[in-house]
Amino acid sequence: MSFGMLGLLGLGVYLTVLVGVAEVARRARRDASPGDHFLAGRELGVFVLFLTLYATAYSGNSLLGYPGEAYRRGFSWIMATGFMMSIIVAFHLLVPRLRPVAVSRGFVTPGDWVRYRFGSESGGRALVMGVAVLMTAALANFLFAQLKAMGELAAQVTGGIVPYELGIVILAGMVLFYETLGGMRAVAWTDAAQALLMMVGLATLMAWLLGSTGGVGALTESIRVVRPEAVRVPDARECLNWASTIVLLGLASVVYPQAIQRVYAASSARTLRRSLALMTFMPLTTTLVVTLIGLAAIPRFANLGAVEADRVLPLLLGEWATAGPLFAVAAVLVFLGALAAIMSTADSVLLSLGSQVAGDLLGRSRDDASTTALGKRIAGAVMVTMAGLAMIARDITLWGLIELKMELLIQCVPAFLIALHWRGLRARPAFAGLVVGAVLVVAGVVFDLKRVGGLHVGVIGLALNVAIGLIGSVLDRGGRAEYGQLGELGAEPGSLHDS
Repeated sequence: MSFGMLGLLGLGVYLTVLVGVAEVARRARRDASPGDHFLAGRELGVFVLFLTLYATAYSGNSLLGYPGEAYRRGFSWIMATGFMMSIIVAFHLLVPRLRPVAVSRGFVTPGDWVRYRFGSESGGRALVMGVAVLMTAALANFLFAQLKAMGELAAQVTGGIVPYELGIVILAGMVLFYETLGGMRAVAWTDAAQALLMMVGLATLMAWLLGSTGGVGALTESIRVVRPEAVRVPDARECLNWASTIVLLGLASVVYPQAIQRVYAASSARTLRRSLALMTFMPLTTTLVVTLIGLAAIPRFANLGAVEADRVLPLLLGEWATAGPLFAVAAVLVFLGALAAIMSTADSVLLSLGSQVAGDLLGRSRDDASTTALGKRIAGAVMVTMAGLAMIARDITLWGLIELKMELLIQCVPAFLIALHWRGLRARPAFAGLVVGAVLVVAGVVFDLKRVGGLHVGVIGLALNVAIGLIGSVLDRGGRAEYGQLGELGAEPGSLHDS
């Protein structure tokens, strides 16, 4: 049996299993409320919560975009491991203060926090809408990237039996099916299985790559021969870019809507604390591995273009499969693990998109079953739109999409991190700062200006955003309101105990 047929068979088995999981999740639901559909009734335990956080964090961006960027930039991309570690650090600034009030108030969407914190102020509604718009745009970007990755992986590993466009249609349809049928339960349960597949698959592929190259030392020497600049010590500009990327990923990732909703969905504070502790080690077992995979592709595939570099993982799988029948089966398992990770992120993004548009942008009640139905319809419409766009706009690098998404999301950070730790932040200057930061990011896209001296435009935008919010809040006496409702935030400083 050819590798393409073997890949097609594996894909068929995998999708069949997902259908079964969706049906079990549908039967497990309690009611049609937004809390049950979008947050799994707030019952996620340690194991499932950890795996769904892991599968969501390590997506098509990580499994295709990170190896592609490592191929393009060489050993300087080894700092990607540090970028992902910074996310865990930043989470500890957000979770201890957000979770108690989220539990006591029954939050469903990220906008519920912003509405609760700023809703009674002048400019509060504008800030809620501004945060929702940026988060929705970032989620749409995220979904687009996952759909591109799905199509590329399906086409490469089935040897073209499933072409790029058909791969997007089939896999997008499956994600929409089980997310609509089973909600967060189906998403979390499939994420758990997908995360395990990904861990095993990456470990197996890495063992083969290092074994076939003779280890890291031999790999480094072979890269030096093919592309000497890939092993050079980074200059000052590159080091500044590292620092900028740590800030960008570390802060922006904690305001992922799907990540915030998993904070809400944990069964208890203890469960959440344990899951985050396990997540601390994942950059070493995932980001470091996919970076080495990208580096191993340099001597194997010379002169790949910028967009083609995002395909190094499936190209390596194809090469691995030619080593024999056993290796072909192992390559299919890696393929399924990578595809599973991509789908796990797509389903989480889709779930968050539906809930956020219905609850935050359209202002529907979080206690009404009709909000759930509306969220499902919105998710379907967005999926169809993004799938069509992914079929047309193929020539965009996944890392470029990651940076754009993060630069938009990071402008929402003051409304969460600063607002949680400083009661003095006011809505009007916070909204003004958000607008200035977002406009700067959009201007950077329009004029093709991604960095200034190594600093991301989005990070510069955040600095202006924070300055406007802080200075404006000190001066904005008229926007002040009584904040008796924030007493809970001061009652348990730094705790992770439920209110």
